[in-house]
Amino acid sequence: MINDNCFRSGYVALIGRPNAGKSTLLNFLVGEKIAAVSNKPQTTRHKIKGIVTLDEGQIVFIDTPGVHKPGFLLNRRMMSAVHDAILSVDVIVLLRDASVSTGNGDRFVLDLIKQSEKPAVLILNKIDKIKDKKELLPLIEFYSKEYDFEEIVPISALKGEAIDNLLRQITKHLPESEPIFAADEMTDQPLRTLVAEMVREKILQTTGDEIPYVTAVVTEKFDESDPTRIEIFCAIFVERSSQKGIIIGKGGIKLKTIGTEARYDIEKLLGKKVFLQLFVKVVEDWRNREQNLDEMGIIE
Repeated sequence: MINDNCFRSGYVALIGRPNAGKSTLLNFLVGEKIAAVSNKPQTTRHKIKGIVTLDEGQIVFIDTPGVHKPGFLLNRRMMSAVHDAILSVDVIVLLRDASVSTGNGDRFVLDLIKQSEKPAVLILNKIDKIKDKKELLPLIEFYSKEYDFEEIVPISALKGEAIDNLLRQITKHLPESEPIFAADEMTDQPLRTLVAEMVREKILQTTGDEIPYVTAVVTEKFDESDPTRIEIFCAIFVERSSQKGIIIGKGGIKLKTIGTEARYDIEKLLGKKVFLQLFVKVVEDWRNREQNLDEMGIIE
């Protein structure tokens, strides 16, 4: 029997298909943008932790890359991060886009949950896209037959709908424990990583379908010596010269837009004026090179 009067804390993996809304949910929960958000799949590349502290407990969310078929070494590392997260957490949260039909990818993710045999909570996300909520019933019935989920919670991560209930349902399935992190912490990610994530998010948003997943961003300089502002230099890696041209844009307009929009988010996060300088570097086939991925800190 669950004792609701004790403090609970633990690790929770956010697992799901690309575009299920994991990073959107994580950012909403912690109240800050700590994970890159895009309508493109495979946006998340780092094992990002988001910390939510409540009166009754503390949840350490691990945002994992969207489950997909691995091709490049980069993708294999991303899928390895998913498996590692499943093995290391107390509870698994399966995030499912409820507005789309069930496909083979959804069944594959469900199989990962079954193989884990761990306590799991099913989140049916994007209910704001569903006019008649009765349409959720067949989906709930399907998942209920496939696995003994502790809870099934419909939400809208984008609108923040039913999030309080979700946190309550997750917390009660965590082990009785003292807080893992201080109450005012929201992530264990270094500022350099958060800054790079913000820049990469703006690249994805600005370039549309021209640059799929061939970019990586590394914060090479983070200088706080000037009391009036922080100087940040970020390197944007691509695989071909043509991709460099796309990111820079005619007359440098796209790179300027990326920098302006990223700087706005960074200043909001840091609460200080920021001088942001972006450089684009061509590194052929970086997604298949161990050394490049290690240097970029991508799913180590």
